[in-house]
Amino acid sequence: MAEFSLIERIRQRAAGTVRARDDVVLGMGDDAALLDPPNGQQVVLAVDTLVEGVHFPNGVPASAIGWKALAVNLSDLAAMGAEPAAALLALTLPGDDAGFVDEFTAGFCALADTHRVALVGGDTTRGPLAASVTVMGYVPKGVALTRSSARPGDDVWVTGTLGDAAGALALMRRDDAHPPTASPSVDASRSPSSDAVEALRERLDRPVPRLGAGRALRGVATACIDVSDGFLADLGHVLAMSGVGADIDVDALPASPALLQAFPDIDARRALQLSGGDDYELCFAAPAEQRHAVQAALDAAGTPVARVGRITEGASLRLFDADGQPVALPPRRGWVHFVEGGA
Repeated sequence: MAEFSLIERIRQRAAGTVRARDDVVLGMGDDAALLDPPNGQQVVLAVDTLVEGVHFPNGVPASAIGWKALAVNLSDLAAMGAEPAAALLALTLPGDDAGFVDEFTAGFCALADTHRVALVGGDTTRGPLAASVTVMGYVPKGVALTRSSARPGDDVWVTGTLGDAAGALALMRRDDAHPPTASPSVDASRSPSSDAVEALRERLDRPVPRLGAGRALRGVATACIDVSDGFLADLGHVLAMSGVGADIDVDALPASPALLQAFPDIDARRALQLSGGDDYELCFAAPAEQRHAVQAALDAAGTPVARVGRITEGASLRLFDADGQPVALPPRRGWVHFVEGGA
């Protein structure tokens, strides 16, 4: 199938995403798209690329790849407190597989439809499987959330739960090993329930961007970031850009029932929560006097949230347990590209 036939398949499926928005003046089919931003809004842009074997395992369903390719970008908009509007998709394919394109587009558009994101253009080319998505959104002038304004005395919060996606990957690596063994975090002699495995895999394949939570935090949070590379790694970006440190209660990190069931060993579970990544939750700072406002805002957004620490003077990041005893920082704080093992 020729390139433009594949593009036409994508365009036909994405047509409904464009019709859902009044700000799209010209969508897919021309050399570039035209949008008309609302008055009083700033434009927010983000881009992420997913590569097979790096960001998702071989053999993942095409619909899940399409969903995740958009989700990880929408998570960046959520961290800025933005409302999503449009997306561009650059899809690299090893062959002209119309079935794969149809499934990928179905997954992509299922999430796009949920958040009224118009797919307004893109590109296709031949090569190793990869998807690069650029998203555009809006935020009222002067209220965007950033990484650089956390202050000593602020609370540190995180939405949802941590470690689920990393737990799914750890289980997959155990099952793929011959003979069956494990990453250090997995007990090879113990099998979690099928429900737990399915729940963890869903968090890996189809993360849910916290867009409502991000908008709810406008005017409440002092700094925000989405947790993609690992909680410690991403919190570290906030600390570095804000010129502060943090004390974190590792026993306060939120864990899902599935993670608790699949990883009963507390050290293994902590490692996944602290450094695993692929969570796409929001980590943010807010003044201690805003605790009620934070809880009320996130309750209204339907998003669970946990207070896990506080911002401190200086530049140190320290971990403690619920009894106040120091906990050693792990050698690996999260994923870093171009470093062996991603450490």
